[in-house]
Amino acid sequence: MIALIQRVTSASVRVEDETVGAIGAGLLALVAVQPDDGEAQARRMLERLLGYRVFADDAGRMNRSLTDTGGGLLLVSQFTLAADTRSGMRPSFTRAAPPEHARHWFDYLLESARATHPRVETGRFGAHMVVQLVNDGPVTFWLDTA
Repeated sequence: MIALIQRVTSASVRVEDETVGAIGAGLLALVAVQPDDGEAQARRMLERLLGYRVFADDAGRMNRSLTDTGGGLLLVSQFTLAADTRSGMRPSFTRAAPPEHARHWFDYLLESARATHPRVETGRFGAHMVVQLVNDGPVTFWLDTA
């Protein structure tokens, strides 16, 4: 499982003309599921999303996690993160999980996050989404459970 996380002051997802998910300060996580991902990878990703220390402490150092701050978590499925771009001029998506597998484990991640953290929002799996964010820092990290 792969996630590109961005520390944000706000983020939202729109599908057609409807806002389907929005947060204030917290993390936007664009998430890709890979073919071999399962429960262990989803659990590890959740642990990292909630525990990764990217928020400033009183001294201004990145020592606080999403759990520490109580900020929002916006999870957005994005299979293109798993693209193989090493050759040619068109990405290959063979490293992305098939839609049924990806939906199952993305939903598992989402449900687990909602059971653990007080403020979790999401986009709409498989939809064309418009994601808006205000990156705070900018702070952006690539997380991988492999």
